[in-house]
Amino acid sequence: MLDDNPSISTGRMRILIADDHPLIVAGLRDALEADEGFEIVGATSSAPEVLPLVHRTKPDVILLDLHMPGIYGLSCLDRIAARYPDSTVIIFSASADRAQIQTAFNHGASGYIVKGLSTSDLPAAIRRALESRSYQVEGLTKLQDLTLTERELTIVKAVARGLSNKQIGEVLWVTERTIKFHLTNVYRKLGVTSRTAAANWVFTHGLLDDSQARSSVVPR
Repeated sequence: MLDDNPSISTGRMRILIADDHPLIVAGLRDALEADEGFEIVGATSSAPEVLPLVHRTKPDVILLDLHMPGIYGLSCLDRIAARYPDSTVIIFSASADRAQIQTAFNHGASGYIVKGLSTSDLPAAIRRALESRSYQVEGLTKLQDLTLTERELTIVKAVARGLSNKQIGEVLWVTERTIKFHLTNVYRKLGVTSRTAAANWVFTHGLLDDSQARSSVVPR
């Protein structure tokens, strides 16, 4: 469990985050805590911890990733809907597959946010999901619209794995200066200014799983 911080009601919307990537949790926390209408009451990276956290923190909204270790996401969604019907569940997933989105709604989700939605747009997206009389889907932009080249994508994924510019250059048989040049273009295209933000973009788009995050970039 990453955090458990139940608090006295302040009139703000109480949010529980369930996602197995710490960078995503940190990004969600920063975006929502910057809005005075939200309060983060808990966060977990493990599906089996979701229900105990819901019981302890009594959230108004649960942001739930469907692909966490421990329990398949839809099963977790079913249990929340059955035991805590007053809590609203919004799925936060890298998948934009329409069949999966519909399945999530069929299992009790009230909203579906595709990872990759700008964190600055997240508070408004959550509010729309809560206020809409019909199921709300947010962030259905396509990854290919971001126009990263294959080499740029390889490099930014290597950054997310924790490799330095020197290490990436050695594996790809290019100079460190070339890697810096490519990263400058990546930052510009993604609208970010740091390695941490670029790595967060990789994880929020589901471009690396945990095993890949621990591996090194594949040589060309």
